[in-house]
Amino acid sequence: MIYLKTDEEIELLRESNMIVAKTLGEIAKLIKPGVTTLELDKVAEEFIRDNGGIPGFLDYQGFPNTLCTSVNEHVVHGIPNDKALNDGDIVSVDCGVLKNGFYGDSAYTFAIGEVSKEVKDLLTTTKESLYKGIEQAIVGKRLGDIGYAIQKHCEERGYSVVREMVGHGVGKNLHESPEVPNYGRRGNGSLLKPGMVIAIEPMINLGKRNIVQENDGWTIRTIDSKVSAHFEHSIAVGKNEADILSSFKFVEEVLTSQSEK
Repeated sequence: MIYLKTDEEIELLRESNMIVAKTLGEIAKLIKPGVTTLELDKVAEEFIRDNGGIPGFLDYQGFPNTLCTSVNEHVVHGIPNDKALNDGDIVSVDCGVLKNGFYGDSAYTFAIGEVSKEVKDLLTTTKESLYKGIEQAIVGKRLGDIGYAIQKHCEERGYSVVREMVGHGVGKNLHESPEVPNYGRRGNGSLLKPGMVIAIEPMINLGKRNIVQENDGWTIRTIDSKVSAHFEHSIAVGKNEADILSSFKFVEEVLTSQSEK
């Protein structure tokens, strides 16, 4: 059952997603070699609560933290820990917020210090593929059009698309119908309608697409231990273009100012 949102509900979803966006901006200010993901997690929880939100992931199906922090070969659902991030690492920071009964959900993969060109190119392509998918999120298209656009962009550049982990509807629940795969066939899948709100989140691997779950019951990693990138926006399907409810603006303002120093 796909729950279509009213305009008022979409505005509440935007509010939750803007707290997520600002939280990721706060993370961007702190993320550097030597910082631990647990330190980032504490800052995120405090910032979310100070802004009237509730951490959306904390205790969700037993998840122990506010952020999912997935380093290098970890694809998604990494648990923050006290291990320092190193120069050359990448880390996907996925954040959820509950406010006014609605969830926000977004993720950004950060480069720590100087990363290799090979890894930079993966990050660039994955982020581009997110927007390629979003371009297809318009009324009258189908879910397969979103997945096809993401898959084509990444596979043409030699990367592989994770199949088992997918995007999802978002609203009063963090994960709602429909599932939003990052692969697919044009013209296939559920019809996109006004009021549909979905999280689109390409998870793209440098090596093989296969994944395994770690013994902690949460962390997903690549089977060949090659790095994986992950970017996510929550969007409302639009008549002429998608309405992006989350934002990378706060992250990118910080990253731009740091690069100019």
